[in-house]
Amino acid sequence: MNISIPKSPYPGYPFTTYKYHPTFMYVPMFAYPEAIQLILQSVSAEKEDDLFYSFLLKVAPEGQKEIVASIRDDELKHFKMLRQIYWEVTGQEIPQAPEVTFQEPGSFCEGIQKALFGELSAVERYRKILFGFEFLPYRNMITEIYTDELKHGVKWNFLYSLNCIPRSR
Repeated sequence: MNISIPKSPYPGYPFTTYKYHPTFMYVPMFAYPEAIQLILQSVSAEKEDDLFYSFLLKVAPEGQKEIVASIRDDELKHFKMLRQIYWEVTGQEIPQAPEVTFQEPGSFCEGIQKALFGELSAVERYRKILFGFEFLPYRNMITEIYTDELKHGVKWNFLYSLNCIPRSR
């Protein structure tokens, strides 16, 4: 997809002197092409995530499977929402991702660690996607996605504290 980038996002650019941090890269007309690429990148991990959550559900202790399942269900919802946004703004379906080879984590704790850091990187990715859209319904959808990711991080921390931190007697 070839998207042209406008030359000037707002009056004064590029001659604006930034006092603290340059903000021109967060202007939607500049951030939009990256947002589209990041949506593609996010959805391309769908198959691997499915295998990952299946593994975690298999090894999670009883009573904790519901937490993992709730996170997995949110992730499936996110993929649908991102596909919807992509289709609405480009008029194209996201192509199916190629088959992936999945390497199981060595333990539930390793899986939790991988999931936790995955959630943190997803928050950063969705923040960049948010910068690319001005249309409020899309911004609301992306806000729902990244706040879910923050919620997931808290849940993974809870599971980590239950399962992976040695207890002193």
